[in-house]
Amino acid sequence: MSDDARIKSTRIHTGRVINLDVDLVRYPNGATGELEIIRHPGASAIVPFLSDPAGADPQVLLLKQYRYAASGTLYEIPAGRLEPGELPEACARRELLEETGCTATSMTPLTSMFTTPGFTDERIHLFLATGITRGEARPEADEFMELESIPLSKALQMIERGEIQDAKTALGLLFAAGFRSGR
Repeated sequence: MSDDARIKSTRIHTGRVINLDVDLVRYPNGATGELEIIRHPGASAIVPFLSDPAGADPQVLLLKQYRYAASGTLYEIPAGRLEPGELPEACARRELLEETGCTATSMTPLTSMFTTPGFTDERIHLFLATGITRGEARPEADEFMELESIPLSKALQMIERGEIQDAKTALGLLFAAGFRSGR
């Protein structure tokens, strides 16, 4: 729904990560209604290839991260929230360094996605990182994660078996696999 569809917006909650608005909107058929919308500044996520992506079965770096909302751990690609005025690629480089300790010589855009457009405006920008140099991770105080290097073929099997349930991770890996094969 475009901004011109918004008739009125009322802020219900202002939080550290998200804001909650109740918007009065005009639908495409002319009717009006209220929608609860979570406002999010957006994020960047990175598929880091530790080896040459053109190789036989390149290694990707995944995080096994504790997520309270998921009641346990999830396999994820590194990701993080955009800071005010920050460009998506700069965010991707910053988050790759913070969460994995890695830097990349190349950061290639893959796609941008809406996470759950039924109730949030969050958009995640996905990148493929190559030319990785490893270093020491600097996670934030509320981030609990382990790094795992996994062959791309195994990561794709993990998606198929439902072991990778995080949407940005599944989409990023599938895009990276297609990018690698030239599709």
